[in-house]
Amino acid sequence: MIHYQLRCESSADGGPHTFDGWFKDSAAFEKLARAGMVECPVCGGTKVSRALMAPAIAKAPGVKGRPEALPPPAPAAAPPPAPPAPRAAAAGPLPAQVLALLQRIRAEVERNCDYVGREFAEEARKLHRQAQEGTAGERRGIYGEATEAEAEALREEGIAVARIPWVPPADA
Repeated sequence: MIHYQLRCESSADGGPHTFDGWFKDSAAFEKLARAGMVECPVCGGTKVSRALMAPAIAKAPGVKGRPEALPPPAPAAAPPPAPPAPRAAAAGPLPAQVLALLQRIRAEVERNCDYVGREFAEEARKLHRQAQEGTAGERRGIYGEATEAEAEALREEGIAVARIPWVPPADA
């Protein structure tokens, strides 16, 4: 997965807006953006591009900083207030634009993938095996139910899975 800082070029409400997005890879973002499937959560605009981001540079394992090169510690400041609990933010109703986007995702999944119910993990392994052996026919997407443990086991086996918040359909 790759994390991008995104920018909506909307001018209808004085934009631009910036927001985060997670994608399988760079090509997945480009494909979705060209298809107008990446929407701004503020205005719903689909003219979205990647914004400039600072790279995340990981420290090499086992490398220790030299104390003599470090600046002296800053005087202790009051700790910042604790951020609100994530569960509290998730407990409220979904904003209308988020709900609409999740409903569009659900409709696309239902239209383009096969429902396999509780057999999701087994079916995903079967499709993965067939793809590795070269015996798979036409590629197909599947969706169904899996426990978090089943989903994690699939990921550890190198099988790509994703959880999507399943909201009621738009016409319900």
